[in-house]
Amino acid sequence: MGEDSKQLGKSIQQARQSAGLTQQQLCNQAELSYSTLAKIERGAIKTPSVFTVAKIAGVLGISMDNLLGAVVDTNSVSLEKKTSKNGIKFLYLDINGCLVRFFQGAFTRIAHDTSVPSDVIESTFWHYNDAVCRGEITMDEFNSKLAHRFALPEMGFKEYYLDAIEVISETHELLQWASQHYKVGLLSNIMPGFIDEMIKLGKIPDLKYDAIIDSSQVHTIKPEPEIYEIAENKASVNANEILFVDDSRTNLMAAERMGWKVMWFDDYRPHESVAKIKKSLEY
Repeated sequence: MGEDSKQLGKSIQQARQSAGLTQQQLCNQAELSYSTLAKIERGAIKTPSVFTVAKIAGVLGISMDNLLGAVVDTNSVSLEKKTSKNGIKFLYLDINGCLVRFFQGAFTRIAHDTSVPSDVIESTFWHYNDAVCRGEITMDEFNSKLAHRFALPEMGFKEYYLDAIEVISETHELLQWASQHYKVGLLSNIMPGFIDEMIKLGKIPDLKYDAIIDSSQVHTIKPEPEIYEIAENKASVNANEILFVDDSRTNLMAAERMGWKVMWFDDYRPHESVAKIKKSLEY
C-alpha cells in the first residue's frame, strides 16, 4: 500500500469530515458504493479513478488541486501526463458552446433594455464580430459601433455577455480532470479581454493551461488555417496527437484537415458529449 494512496485517502477523509458528511452521505451524493469510498479513505485502492476523485471533490465543494495536493508533491504516477490509447496527448476545448452556453441571450437582454429590435441587434453583432475577435478593432470600437447603430449613447457588450452565459459544469469537471493527465488548452474565437475576465468570474476553470489560443491576440479566427497552425505549435505535439472539441462542425472540419482528431460537442446533451470525450481519453 503506497504512501500516495494513504495521503489521498486521508485528504478525502478530512475534507469529508470538515463538510460534516458521513461516508454514506458522501457516497449517496457522489454516486459511489460505500465499500469503494471506505477503501479509498484507508488507502486500500492505490490509484482510484480521477473521475471518482472529481465526483468526490465536487460534492465536497473543493478543487481537485486542493484534494490532490499532497499526492502531486509525491509525483504520483497516476498524475503523470498521459497518452491515450488512440494517441492523444493534448486536449483543446472551444469556449462558447463547450464551456459556456447561451451567449446569444445577450441579444434578448439588450433588446429588452434598449427597445432595439432583437433582429437588428443580432445582425449588427455578427457584422462586426469577426473583426473584434480578430483584434482588428478594440472592444471600445466595437461598443461604439453598436451604440451608433442602435442610436444609444453607449454600449457595454461584455457585461451583457457575462450576465447571459451559463456554465456547462460537465465540461468544467472534464477539463479539471483532463488537466491532471493531459496537456490542455483553450482555442476560441473570442473578444479581447474576455478569457481573463471569465476565468476571474469562474466561467472558465482556473487552471494552468498549456496553451490559450485567443483569436483576438493571434489575429486569426477559426476556421482559418492560421489559427490551427499557431495552436499546433503552442501544443508542441504532433497534429494527430491533438483532440479538438468544438460545437461548430465547420471549425472541426478545418482542424481535421490539419490532421487533428476532432469531436463535436452538443451543449444540449453535455453528459453524452463528455462521455464520448472521456472514452477518447482512455489510457
